[in-house]
Amino acid sequence: MPRIKSPHLLVAESGADRAGHGLRRTMGLFQLICFGIGAIVGTGIFVGLSDSVAQAGPAVVVSFVLAAVTCVFTALSFAELGGAIPVSGSSYSFAYAGLGETTAFLVGWCLLLEYGISISAVAVGWSQYVDELLHSLTGLQLPHALAAGPGDGGIVNLPAVIVIAMAAVLLVRGVRESARATAAMAAVKLAVLLAFCVIGFSAFKDGNLVPFSPAGLGGIGAGTTAAFFSYIGFDAITTAGEEAKNPRRDIPVAILVCMGVVTLLYCAVALAAIGAIGGEQVAGRPAALSYVVNEVTGSTIGGGVIAFGAVVAIASVVLAVMYGQTRILMSMSRDGLIPRVFEKVSPRTATPVAGTLIVAAVFALPAAFASLDAVMNLCTIGTLAIMAVVNIAVLALRRREPALARTFRVPLYPVVPLLGVGFCLYLMYETGWTTWIQFAVFLVVGLLVYLGYGRRKSTLATAGAVTPDATDAVLQEA
Repeated sequence: MPRIKSPHLLVAESGADRAGHGLRRTMGLFQLICFGIGAIVGTGIFVGLSDSVAQAGPAVVVSFVLAAVTCVFTALSFAELGGAIPVSGSSYSFAYAGLGETTAFLVGWCLLLEYGISISAVAVGWSQYVDELLHSLTGLQLPHALAAGPGDGGIVNLPAVIVIAMAAVLLVRGVRESARATAAMAAVKLAVLLAFCVIGFSAFKDGNLVPFSPAGLGGIGAGTTAAFFSYIGFDAITTAGEEAKNPRRDIPVAILVCMGVVTLLYCAVALAAIGAIGGEQVAGRPAALSYVVNEVTGSTIGGGVIAFGAVVAIASVVLAVMYGQTRILMSMSRDGLIPRVFEKVSPRTATPVAGTLIVAAVFALPAAFASLDAVMNLCTIGTLAIMAVVNIAVLALRRREPALARTFRVPLYPVVPLLGVGFCLYLMYETGWTTWIQFAVFLVVGLLVYLGYGRRKSTLATAGAVTPDATDAVLQEA
C-alpha cells in the first residue's frame, strides 16, 4: 500500500512546527488576489513576450489563450483542493493526500525546479529592466561585467542577487509586510501594463498582424510552450493556506480571479505590442515593451516608465515565488522528507527565517553566474507534470474521500480534470525529446534522494502510518 496521508491529518498537522510556533492568518481575499497577480505577472510578459512572438508571430495571442486554457483546467483543480486542504504544501500536499508519499516527494522535487528556476530566471530578467531604467533616467548603463553572468559575457549578475536578497529580507520580516508590499507592487504593474495598452493601441495598424501565423500550427504550438512560462506562479496562491484568514473560501476565488485578469491582460498587451510596430520588431528583443513605447512616442520617457513598471513587477514575482517555495519546503520538512531546519518558524516574526535565507542563498547562485536558457524547457516540463498530478489527485480524492468538505468543486467532473491532464501532456510533448530525457534524469535523481533520505525519515514511516486508515489512527492520537 502507498503511504498516503489523509486530508484530515494534513490539516490537523498544519500551522505549527515542532516547537509550537505557528504561522499567522493575516491574508484576506484582496491580499490573496494581489499575491497571485504578483506571482504571475512579471518576466513572462515583460521579458518573455518577445520569445513567444519569435515562435508564433501575431498568432501569439492564440498561444496565450491555449496556455491559459491549459492553466484554467488545472486552476479549477487547484481551487477544489486548495479549499478542501488549506495547507502550505500546495501541490505537494495534494499529491500526498491523493497519490501517496513517493509521488508527493517527486512533486516537491519538481517544485524545487519550478520555483528555483523561476526565481533565478525572473531575477535575471529584473536585471535587464534595471539597466533599461537606468539608461532612461541617466543615459548610463550598468557595466556588462556586473550585469550578466559568465554565460552571457559578464562576470556576475549583481542586480539579480540584489533583488533576491531584498525579497528574502522582506519575507523574513513577516507575511503581513510581504502581503502589503505585494499588493502595492501589483497595483503598480497593472497600471503600467494598462498604460502600455493605451499607448500601443493608439498606434495600432491592422497590417502589422499580417501574416497572422507565419510558422503555422507548429509555431503556435511552440509559442504556447513559451507562453506557458508567463502563467507559472498561479499555484503559489495555495501555499498561503495556513496564512489566509478564510482559506476554504478565499483560495478558490483568488485563483479564478487571477487567471481571468491575467489572461485578458496578456492578450491585450500582445495585441498592442504587435499591432503598434509589428511582430518582427518585437521578436527576440530584450526589454521589448519599453522599445515599443519608445518607438510609438518617439521619446525614451515612456519607455522609462515601462521599465520602472517592469522593475516593480518582476521584483514582486521574486517575492511571491520565494514565499511559495519556503512554505512548500516547510511542509516537506514537517513530514520528515527533508531536513528539519526548513520547518522552523520564528516565534517573533512567524516566518521560516532559516528556510528563507537558505532558499535565497541557493537560488542567488544560478541567478548570478549561470545562463538559464538551457533549462527553461526543463522548468516548463516539470511544472506541467506537477499540474497533471494535481488533476489526477482530484480524481483520486473524489473516489477515496467523497465526504471531504469541499467549498469549490471542479465543474463538469471528471471531464475537466481529464482535459487538464490531456493539455498538460500535449505541452510536455511540445518541449521536445531532449527535454524529456533531461526530465527523466532529474526524476531519477529525485527518486534516489527520496529512497536514500526521505523514505527512512518520513514521519509516516516512523509513526508506522502507511495507509489511509493508519493515518486516521495517527490523527486520533494528535
